[in-house]
Amino acid sequence: MKKILVTGVAGFVGSKVTEMLLKNEYQVIGVDNLNDYYDVKLKLWRLNNLKKFSNFKFYKNDIEEYNFLKGIFQLHHFDAIINLAARAGVRYSLENPFIYLYTNAGGNLNLLELCKEFKVSKFILASTSSLYAGQKMPFNEDLSVNIPISPYAASKKSAEAMAYTYYYLYGIDVTILRYFTVYGPAGRPDMSIFRFIKWTAEGSPLEIFGDGSQMRDFTYIDDIAKGTIKALKPLGYEIINLGNNHPHRLFEAVKLIEKYTKRKARFKYKEFHKTDVKATWADINKAKELLNWSPEVSLEEGIKWTVEWTRDNWEWVQKIKI
Repeated sequence: MKKILVTGVAGFVGSKVTEMLLKNEYQVIGVDNLNDYYDVKLKLWRLNNLKKFSNFKFYKNDIEEYNFLKGIFQLHHFDAIINLAARAGVRYSLENPFIYLYTNAGGNLNLLELCKEFKVSKFILASTSSLYAGQKMPFNEDLSVNIPISPYAASKKSAEAMAYTYYYLYGIDVTILRYFTVYGPAGRPDMSIFRFIKWTAEGSPLEIFGDGSQMRDFTYIDDIAKGTIKALKPLGYEIINLGNNHPHRLFEAVKLIEKYTKRKARFKYKEFHKTDVKATWADINKAKELLNWSPEVSLEEGIKWTVEWTRDNWEWVQKIKI
């Protein structure tokens, strides 16, 4: 039974990746600091689902804490590390850029250094499509991403650069996955799909930044998790996009939410934010070639299932703070 360390295990992507690993009989050691960037009720719900598995063990702490991490590496022999712990959110990174650098770059460095010391051969880093801001679409991995337009994106670029250094110097097999607008059941409440479904269901106006014409390559959570697990194979050093390869306008998603909630949305328009991008679109040829991965879930299917999950859990989901 292979043993994997998953950081950010109570997060949206981290919990789904871990669930799939556990069902496939991996042993997973999970780490999460359960911070309150968004409502902790969601994180605890995800975590409680994972605790039902006998092959799961959880530690509450922070990847910024090097000595804590070293203690875990001393207790467990890991076959791979999947670093999904991160301070997320482009806009909030303008308010507190320091914590983004400490966690996203510094915490990642802690894990790389321990991989070197304890001879863990495989390292997966979750990165972001935010790095592609201003580039020509569809975004492919060979594009220069040296002009990040938010502290969040800059911190992820720093983590990517350090990961390459550890591949070059110490031979650690590193795969960097750039995720594109992940959504689905138990998603992040700071992301548009979760917010729009909840606001539509409760009759609150949807906050739209700009005119709503922006496009996103919305990618369903299960597709992202499957791609992440496929990346556990030896690859050397690779940066790989995981996206739906089918961008949709924001109002297309809203129309589907109206269809499946059976409610009409109302809108409150706000100024387009300087750190936002007009559109994202993943070139996934590399994922197809190296991982034999393609997304399987359409936006309509994904929103339908997300609305159903929201309805089934509405008693507590309606209390989630946005």
